[in-house]
Amino acid sequence: MTLATLDPARLRSARAAVFGVFAVNGFLLAAWVVHIPPISDRTGVSHATLGWLLLVLAGGALVGMQIAGPLADRWGSRRMIGAAGLLLSVGAIGPGLASDATGLAVALAVFGLGNGALDVSMNSQAVHVERAYGRPIMSAFHALFSLGGVVGSVLGAATLAAGVAPPTALAGAGALGAATILGCLPALLPHEPHPPEASETGTGRRPPTRAATRRVLALGTIAFALFLAEGAANDWSTLQVKEHLGTSDATAALAFGAFAVMMTVGRLTADRVAAALGPVAVVRYGTLIAAVGLTAVIGSGWVWLTLAGWAVFGLGLSGCIPQIFTAAGNLHEGAPGVNMSRVVGMGYLGLLAGPALLGWLTEVIPLTLTLTVPLVFVLVACRFADQVRPAAAADEL
Repeated sequence: MTLATLDPARLRSARAAVFGVFAVNGFLLAAWVVHIPPISDRTGVSHATLGWLLLVLAGGALVGMQIAGPLADRWGSRRMIGAAGLLLSVGAIGPGLASDATGLAVALAVFGLGNGALDVSMNSQAVHVERAYGRPIMSAFHALFSLGGVVGSVLGAATLAAGVAPPTALAGAGALGAATILGCLPALLPHEPHPPEASETGTGRRPPTRAATRRVLALGTIAFALFLAEGAANDWSTLQVKEHLGTSDATAALAFGAFAVMMTVGRLTADRVAAALGPVAVVRYGTLIAAVGLTAVIGSGWVWLTLAGWAVFGLGLSGCIPQIFTAAGNLHEGAPGVNMSRVVGMGYLGLLAGPALLGWLTEVIPLTLTLTVPLVFVLVACRFADQVRPAAAADEL
C-alpha cells in the first residue's frame, strides 16, 4: 500500500488515530504535572532537588528523541509509536511509586525517555498522514495535544480532590494511555521506507548536503526560539501578572489560561490559514502577532490589557511550530526521522532554556523586563520564516 492508493476512509482513520496519540501524550504529561506536589511530599525532595530531577526527565526526553529518529526511519513511525507510547504509559506509573529521590530520578528518566521518543515518532507519523492528505493538517494534531493536557489536568485535579492516592491515579492514567495507544496502532499508516540515498546518477532521496544540514539547523534554531518563548509563557506568565500588577492568585492564573486557550484555538484554525496563505505566512505573521502581544504585556499597567496581551501572544505562536515540524519531515535530503529528531530536540532545549534564563535574569532586572528576551527570539524567528517554505519550492530558489 502506498500513499497514492489509500482510500479516503483509511486516511480518515489514520488521521483520527494520530489525533488519539497526540491526545495521549498531552494527557499523560498533565497527569504527572498535577501530581508533582503530593509526589514531592511522598519522596521528601526539596524544591531545589525537584528542579534537578526535572532536568533528569528532560535529559531522558532528549535521549529518547535522538534514539527515535533513526529507529523511525528503519522500522517506521507506527512501530515506534507503539513502543514509545507503551513506555510512556508504563513510565507514568513510576513517579507515583517512588519513595525517595533516587527512585524518583529513575522513574522520571524512564518517563522522559518515553516522552521524547513518542514526540518524534508521532510527529513523523503526522507528517506522513499530512503528506497523504495533500493539505495542511499538522496544527490540528498539536491542538489535540493541548486538549489532552486539559483533560489530564481536570481528571488529575478530580482524583486529588477525591483523595485518590497518586500511585492509583497514575496507574489508571497509564492504563488508559496504553489502551488508547494500542487502539490507535492498527489505523496508523504503515512504514513506507524513504528512498535510498541517491548517487550522482540515481534517483531517490538525496544524501544531506551542507545546504541541507544548514536548513535543518535553521529550522532547529527557529524551533528553539519559539519553544523558548512558549516556555517563558508556561512558567512565568502567572507570576508576571501577580508581581507586576499586584493581583490576586486567581486573577494572575488567568494569564496562563488566556495564553493556553488561544494556543488551542489558534491550532484548530491554523491549518486553514496555512492552506490559503502558505506556511511562511503562518510563521511570519504569527510571530509578528505574538510580538505585538508580548509588547503589550511588557508595557501594560492594566490587568485586562496584560491578559489580552498574553492571549494574543498565544494566538500568534499557536500555528508556528507545526509548520516547522512539517518542513523538517519533508526535506528532500537526509533521513526524515533523523531530521525530525534534530529539530524537535533543539526546540525542546529552547523549552527548557527559556524559563531558566528568565529566572536567572530576575536576579538583576524585574521579571517583566526579562520578557524582552523571548520578544527578541520571536522577532528572530520572524526574520527567518522563509526557512519553512516547502522543500520543492525552496529547491527552486
